[in-house]
Amino acid sequence: MVFSSLIFLFRFLPAVLCVYFITPRFLKNTVLFIASLIFYAWGEPIYVVLMLFSTVVDYTHGLLVQHFKDRHQIKQARIIVASSVIINLSLLYFFKYASFLAQSIYTIFGVLIPIPEVTLPIGISFYTFQTMSYTIDIYRGEASVQRNIISFGTYISLFPQLIAGPIVRYKSIFQQLNKRDETWESFAVGVSRFTIGLGKKVLLANSIGLLWDTISAAGSSDLGLMTAWMGAFAFGFQIYFDFSGYSDMAIGLGSMFGFHFPENFHYPYLSRSITEFWRRWHISLGTWFREYVYIPLGSNRNGSIVQLRNLLIVWGLTGLWHGASWNFVIWGLWFFFWIVLEKFVLLRLFNYLQSPSSHLCSKLTGFFMHIYTIVIVAVGWVLFAFERLNYGLHYIRIMFCSWDHLIDSQTLFLLSNYGLLFLLCTIGSLHLRIRLPAALKTAACMIIFLLCIVYLVDATYNPFLYFRF
Repeated sequence: MVFSSLIFLFRFLPAVLCVYFITPRFLKNTVLFIASLIFYAWGEPIYVVLMLFSTVVDYTHGLLVQHFKDRHQIKQARIIVASSVIINLSLLYFFKYASFLAQSIYTIFGVLIPIPEVTLPIGISFYTFQTMSYTIDIYRGEASVQRNIISFGTYISLFPQLIAGPIVRYKSIFQQLNKRDETWESFAVGVSRFTIGLGKKVLLANSIGLLWDTISAAGSSDLGLMTAWMGAFAFGFQIYFDFSGYSDMAIGLGSMFGFHFPENFHYPYLSRSITEFWRRWHISLGTWFREYVYIPLGSNRNGSIVQLRNLLIVWGLTGLWHGASWNFVIWGLWFFFWIVLEKFVLLRLFNYLQSPSSHLCSKLTGFFMHIYTIVIVAVGWVLFAFERLNYGLHYIRIMFCSWDHLIDSQTLFLLSNYGLLFLLCTIGSLHLRIRLPAALKTAACMIIFLLCIVYLVDATYNPFLYFRF
């Protein structure tokens, strides 16, 4: 079940809201826990068992960590944390990476390792990181142990952000699990945020995604340079509005139930460097890797060589987190290369060029930095989109080398059909501060919602890209 479906909008969500708000406060987490299990089981009933197993394992480990800490047995507490991490990563490895590793070994060494074919549980990358954050936060003393297993199960399985984030670290939500206020104001804010996210997903991501599917399915001999760039930008808009729209819906749903989830996107296409882009894109994932991998490894405290090693580990893991395929690894290393280049060379150069008293020089440098960032990100999205790496590399070659096939009738045809949509996507990715009266804002949300329903009634194209992660 996905948020952008009629069954969710008109059956599941209204039923859960009604039951939740008529239920006594001490049973509200129970309602959310049961509803979340039903939501997850709708598509994959067998993997509810896996989620319950992870819940019990980490609930028990959290109690043990607190038990040993209370007795100042830090070594034993550290062993329990390591046990939790190993169990969670082992599950993630088996379901997501075992087949990829076996195939890679066979390709490189010719050694066949039989691996059973298993379906990837939806959202396992997201909730695995959440469960690991729990025992680590307890060990660090940054959060209190959760002794109510229903409340803990609610944290792990909470349906608003279960399958696509944002990744909610335990320390940022543990107080809300025990006590939160559901107000009409937060409910209204949640409805508005959910509707905006639904519009992003249904009206923008789905529509521009059709363009990317058309271009990527065309034979390479039929692609011109401008068409290839149009496709790369189309995929960039699709994945942004798809994922940020889903995050908006998750944050909005959380607000309806009294939760405050962290922001996951902050207008990343306005960035003027790759470093800034990754501070604005999938913020919860970047924060997780920084706090639980980069800083524990030593961050930048032990010299440039160690910092390079730590960045390489983080970006290699970032690529692998997104998928068990070499194109995702290369995608992560692509951004590692540019972030390192920025850290030691480019940002210093850009800052130097922006420092002169010439206002024009500063403006031109800022404009160039923005264009450079968009180009690097667009190339990265091509690597991300094609699981067969040779296809992605060939597509990139067309983007930069097909000057003899710069523009053609297909380019003009696609521009005439999708030009307005490109304009709307561009406007939607900007940080426009428009203050509307409450009545107009309500009317706008109602119009967006009705347009989404009209689209979904006949929809045959309603993918969600991050389901596979």
